[in-house]
Amino acid sequence: QVQLVESGGGLVQAGGSLRLSCAASGSISSINTMGWYRQGPGKQRELVATFTRGGGTDYADSVKGRFSISRDTNKNTVYLQMNSLKPEDTAVYYCNADWGTFTRLFSWGQGTQVTVSS
Repeated sequence: QVQLVESGGGLVQAGGSLRLSCAASGSISSINTMGWYRQGPGKQRELVATFTRGGGTDYADSVKGRFSISRDTNKNTVYLQMNSLKPEDTAVYYCNADWGTFTRLFSWGQGTQVTVSS
């Protein structure tokens, strides 16, 4: 099993910045990729940023140039640095892990609320 705990959400004014953290525990060695998703009010959950299996990164078009995903392998933690925040970035942000050796499995964190005021 892989457990994920997010932190770092909050209320920020438009143009501001926040950094989200996602700490992983459990079967760390079985993790293939990790990423961030979000779900805004009345919207479906969508990909924000992720590490790819090839070792690169991928971003939603709406956040390119403003958000950056990074990781600290020593701390088993993935970060999402969010700059130039907009009201439309308001959502619950979820950390996701793709893990498993012979079977592809997914774990989600509990989510952290990000609210951007105009």
